[in-house]
Amino acid sequence: MIKIGIAGCGGIGSNVAMNLVRAGLENFILVDFDKVEESNLNRQFFFKKQIGSYKALVLEENLKNINPNLNIDSFVEKIYEGNISNFFTNCDIIVEAFDKKEFKTLLIENYSNKYIVSANGIGGRELESVKTLTLKKLNIVGDFYSDISNYKTYSTKVMFIACIMANKILDILGGFPNEKF
Repeated sequence: MIKIGIAGCGGIGSNVAMNLVRAGLENFILVDFDKVEESNLNRQFFFKKQIGSYKALVLEENLKNINPNLNIDSFVEKIYEGNISNFFTNCDIIVEAFDKKEFKTLLIENYSNKYIVSANGIGGRELESVKTLTLKKLNIVGDFYSDISNYKTYSTKVMFIACIMANKILDILGGFPNEKF
C-alpha cells in the first residue's frame, strides 16, 4: 500500500491530506509540532473546538472522520537535522508543507531519493500565476514569489495549491492510489 508523509500539518499539509483521503489513499505519516490557533481556521482543515490541540493529532482525528479505516502514524515533533531520518523513510511520497525555507531545504536534501511534492509561494489571492515545476522527483507548486511573511494567506489560494499538490500525487501514482507504482 502507498504511504504518504505529511511534513507540516497546517494549511497545505492538512488540505493535501484531506484531498488524498477523499481520493482513496489510506496510509499516512503526519508530523507537526504546532497547535491549532484561531487564526488557522480560515485556511486549515481544523475546527474551533480543536483550538489549542496539536495539529498532527487532530488532523488524524479529522481524516478518520472521513474514513475510520485509515492507517495513520502521527508525531508531535519539530523536525531538525538530528531526527529527520526518523519519519519518512518508509513513505512513497512526501508532502513538504513547512512555512520556513530551512525546513524545506532539510527535508528535500535528506529525502532526495523520494518523490516530494512541495509548495512555494502560497500568499495572497492571485491564482493565475500558480504553476508546477518538476525537477526529477521534486514537484513544486505555487507562484514562487508570494512568501507568507510578506503576503496574507487566504483559503482560496492555499486550498487551490493544496488541490494541485494532491492531484500531482495522484499523477505520480498513475491515478491508482492504492496500488504500488
